[in-house]
Amino acid sequence: MPATASPQRTRKKRTSLSAARSRLRGVAREDSDDELGTEDLPWEFVTNKSGHNIGARMGSFDVAIGDCILIKGEELQGEAYVGMCCEFEENEDGEMMCNVMWFSTAGEIKGKKKRTDNLPNELYLNPNYDEVPLPSINGKALVLSRPEFLKKYPDGIVPRKSKEHGKVFICRRACNPRTTTYSEEFVWEDLWHGRKTDIFEIRDFVKQNTKAARKNATTGEPSPRKQTRKRKAELDYEEEDVDDDEGDNYKSDKSASDDDDFGGVPRTPSRRGKRQQKPAATPSRRTPGKFGTPTHKRIIVKKALLFTPLACRTLSPATHLSSPYALARHRLHVATLPPSLPCREEEFTEVYTHLSAAITEGTGSCIYISGTPGTGKTATVREVVSQLQALVVQEELDDFTFVEINGMKVTDPHQSYSLLWEAIKGERVSSSQALGLLEHEFSTPSPRRVPCVVLMDELDQLVTRGQGVMYNFFNWPGGRYSRLIVLAVANTMDLPERTLSNKISSRLGLTRITFPGYTHSQLQTIIASRLEGVPGNIVDPDAIQFAARKVAAVSGDARRALDICRRAVEMVEYADNNGKVTIPIIKKAITESTSSPLQTFLKLLPVSSKVFLAALLARVRRSGVADNLLSDIYEEAERMAALANDEDVREVAGRNGLTQAVAGLVDAGVVGVEGKRGERGGRVRCLVGEEDIKMALRGDKEVGAMVGA
Repeated sequence: MPATASPQRTRKKRTSLSAARSRLRGVAREDSDDELGTEDLPWEFVTNKSGHNIGARMGSFDVAIGDCILIKGEELQGEAYVGMCCEFEENEDGEMMCNVMWFSTAGEIKGKKKRTDNLPNELYLNPNYDEVPLPSINGKALVLSRPEFLKKYPDGIVPRKSKEHGKVFICRRACNPRTTTYSEEFVWEDLWHGRKTDIFEIRDFVKQNTKAARKNATTGEPSPRKQTRKRKAELDYEEEDVDDDEGDNYKSDKSASDDDDFGGVPRTPSRRGKRQQKPAATPSRRTPGKFGTPTHKRIIVKKALLFTPLACRTLSPATHLSSPYALARHRLHVATLPPSLPCREEEFTEVYTHLSAAITEGTGSCIYISGTPGTGKTATVREVVSQLQALVVQEELDDFTFVEINGMKVTDPHQSYSLLWEAIKGERVSSSQALGLLEHEFSTPSPRRVPCVVLMDELDQLVTRGQGVMYNFFNWPGGRYSRLIVLAVANTMDLPERTLSNKISSRLGLTRITFPGYTHSQLQTIIASRLEGVPGNIVDPDAIQFAARKVAAVSGDARRALDICRRAVEMVEYADNNGKVTIPIIKKAITESTSSPLQTFLKLLPVSSKVFLAALLARVRRSGVADNLLSDIYEEAERMAALANDEDVREVAGRNGLTQAVAGLVDAGVVGVEGKRGERGGRVRCLVGEEDIKMALRGDKEVGAMVGA
C-alpha cells in the first residue's frame, strides 16, 4: 500500500528497472520543502556534559535519540524509509552514523498472515536495526496514534500544502515483516515519549510482542536425519553490560538535562563499548552517488527466458525398479538423493550452526568449505539448507533467499553477478550492470532486506585473471547492510590464499570447515545404507567391506565406492545365475574400471596430455556442448594449472606443451580437432567416454584434483 494518501509528484521518467522495483516501496517523499536547507554543511555530534553523543546537528537542523526520521531510499522513485534514532557514533572508518530502529510499510510485509486492515499512512514498528550514515537523513517524521492523528487532521488526510505532508504517519502495531508476526494494538503515545523515550523499553516491547509465531524455536542438537536444530532468533543487536562508571554517567546525564542541548539523555542500546571520539572531519550532508541507483548507465532488464516444453515419457518405479538388482543399481547411483547423509554428522552440525546463526542474527557471513572430491560437501550443504527452509515454512526461522551458483555451469564467472541479482530482485540484467547494482544494494541500508544464502559450488572454476569475482563474493558479506551469507565449496583448502594476496585473504574473516576423506568404516556404512530395504540380500557384507577398504586406501571418495558396487551389481544381474555380489565380483569390477586398455593408455599419458584432457572435461561441463574452441581449452588449462600446487603441471600448461599434447591425442584417436585456423583455432571434441577419462585421471597425483566431480 502507499504509505501516504496523496499522489506522488511527477518525477523523471523511470527506467525499466525502477518500474520493476515499484512493488517494493518505502514511503513517498518530496524534497520541495527540504527542512535540511539547501547549503551543503557538515554534520556534527551533539554531546552532553559526560561526553555521550545524544544527537547530531547539520546547520539549523538537529536530530536526537528518540526522534523519528526520514532516511533516503531510492532516489529515482522519490521514496524514503522511516526509522527511530537509537544511538549516534562513529564507525570503524570514522564515518558518522545513526543507529535506527526501522518502521515498515504494509507493502513490505508478505506472507499468508498479512493483515488487510492497514490504514493510509500506517507504519509498523520493526524489530530490526541498522546503522545509517548521517548524510542519508532526509528530515524528520511525525508518528502518531490513530486518535491523535484524527485530532490533528479530522478529515484523515494531511493537506497537500502543509509542511507535514508526506511526513506524518500512524503507528498502532509492531510487526516483524520477515515472519509476518504482529503485536497487539497499542497507543503510540504510551510507548513513545519524544526525546526522553527509553529505547530499551521500546526494543524489549517489540522483541517480545513479535515472537508469538515462533514459540517452537528453541535450541536443540541438529541431526542429519529427522531432528533439526532450532535456534532462538535474536533480531536486535547484542547488548553489552554497562559498567558502574558508565551507569553513574547516565545518572549524572539526567540530572544535568536542563543544561543539555536536547534536554535529557534517554538510555540507548549499544553494540560495543564506548569508543574514543575521533577528530576526523565531519562529512557533508549529501554524498553524490552513494545512496541512489547509478544513473550514468542505462539499465536494461532482460525478459525471462522462455522454454518450449518437450514431450516427456513418465516411467513408473514399479516397472523399471521391479527387480532387486534394478533397485540396487538405482540406489547406488551417485545421482540418487538418499533420505539421510550418514557419517557427516559433525560437519552437518558445524555448517548448520554457522548458517542458522547468521540467518537469525541478520548478519553477513562467509563459510569456506573444502575437501577432496566425493566427500559429501555439496550434499551436506544442500541438506542443511533444505532443513532450514522447512523451519521457515513452519515459521520457526526467519525467511531467507537461497541461490546456488555452480562454477561448472556458467560459461563466464562474471555471470555469477547476474544470477545473484536475479535471486535477490527477480530481474535479469547483464553481468556488468548486476555488479553495480549489487555494490549499491550491499552498501545501502534497507528495512526490507532479508538474508540471502549463496551456495558457490565448484569455486575453483570461478577464478578470474583479476580475481574480482572471488574477492567480491568474499568481501560483500562483511558489508554493514548486506545480510549476504556465502557458502563457498572448493576442492582445495588454500584457494583464497593462492588466488588472493595474503593481505586481502587474511582480513576476509572466513569461517573454514574441512571435509576429510571417508574412512573404510564410513564408506561401508554409506553403501549399506543405500542398500537398506533392497530385497534378497544380493550384496554380501564382506563384499561391501572389501570395496570400502580398497577405495579408502586410495582416495576416500564415496562416489568411487558407489560406482564400483553398482558395476558389481550389473555384472551379477546380467550373469546367467543371478547370484550375489561377492568379493571376487568386486575385484572384477575394480579391475574393469582401472585396467582396461583405454584406462591403461590414459594413465600412461604425459602430464601435458592429462592436463589438456582435464581442461577439456571442465570446458565441456562449463559450456554444456561437446565441441569447444581450442583456445578456450588452452585458457581453461592455464587457469587450472595456476591453481595447482605442482610445479611440473604449471610448466607443461604453456602453449607449446599443450600444442604437442593435442597432436598426440589426435593421433591416438582420443580427441578430434576440426576446422583448424591457426594453432589456437578449430573445435575440439572428445572421442572417448567422459567417464573413462575421469576414472583414469581421478586418482592421478598430478591432475587428480583438476578432474573434480
